[in-house]
Parts: sequence; structure tokens; C-alpha cells
Amino acid sequence: MIKLGIIYFSATGATETLAQQIEQGALAVDDVEVMRFLIDKRLLIDGRFVEQDVLTQLGKCDAIIFGSPTYMGGVASQFKAFADATSELWCEQLWANKLAAGFTCGSAPNGDQSGTLHYFFTLACQQGMLWVSIDAAHGYTKHNINRLGSQLGVVAHVNAEGVHETDKATANYLGQRVAVLAKKFNESEFQ
Repeated sequence: MIKLGIIYFSATGATETLAQQIEQGALAVDDVEVMRFLIDKRLLIDGRFVEQDVLTQLGKCDAIIFGSPTYMGGVASQFKAFADATSELWCEQLWANKLAAGFTCGSAPNGDQSGTLHYFFTLACQQGMLWVSIDAAHGYTKHNINRLGSQLGVVAHVNAEGVHETDKATANYLGQRVAVLAKKFNESEFQ
């Protein structure tokens, strides 16, 4: 059984919508269990992430997918508090060789969401993780996904109507992709 963790912050529900789509995509793959963790005020005290049980549960996962809305070109402070709490794991590289991926959203088609994805990528590299990208080029896929052309991870444009259907489909696809690759990686000799 593959365990996939999704850790994210969502202020308006848009990032949570993407997390739900990622979960659905992952669960479409046989023998996959998904744990989804919303970073909310109960997990933060004085701006610090304090829920060690969440870190313990994520440590049991084969893959972890990070999510945050993009605020001012980067992750939300709530997600940053979580990331800072992982520094205790960094010393021993406790998340090394786990797969990682990321998703974000913003109110503009290019609201510097790539900055958020780069942050997730850097966090994953700091932890010794292996990054999973989107393998669907904008405009060149039969799946009709990745409409905003981000290969690094899921980028969604959120407007008054909510998350675009194609962005939801891209999130669903990423969940499935990470789950399939986690199964392949788990069965390989490289561990």
C-alpha cells in the first residue's frame, strides 16, 4: 500500500479544491492511501507550526504534495510556518527519497505562482526528496490539462467563478501521476 500525503493551506477554499482533486486522482490508482492535512489556526501557535503528529504522519508517506495559494509571489505564511517546522527533520534527512510535488493558485493567470512552486521545489530538495513535475506540455496533450503551461506543478487561476475546470483536471492528473510513480519507485531497487 502506497501512502501519499497532501499538506496545504487554503484561505478561500480554492487551494482545498485543488487538494481534493489531487486526492481523487491518487485514489484512482489501486493500493493507494491518501492523508490530507489542512494547515489551519489550530496547528499554529504564535505563528509557529506545532503539530508534531502531522509531521510524524507525513514521515510515513511515500510521497508528499505541498500546496499553498500564492501571496505576493510566494507561499502563505501559514505554509511557511509548516516548512520551518520541517527543519528538525532536515538534519537527519528523514524525508530523503520520498517523492514530492506541488500546487498553487492565484487570482491572476500569472500572479508569480512559479515563485511558490520554486519554493516547494527548494523545500523538497532541502529534505532530499525527488520532485515530480507535470509531464503534459501546454496545448500538446490529449488530456486537455495544464492550460497555464506550468511544468513544475499545478498552477490554477481563480476568479469569481472559482477554480477553472481544466485546472481541477490538472490537479487530478498530478495526484494520479504521483501515485503511479510512487508505486513504481516503491517497487524498484532504489530505496
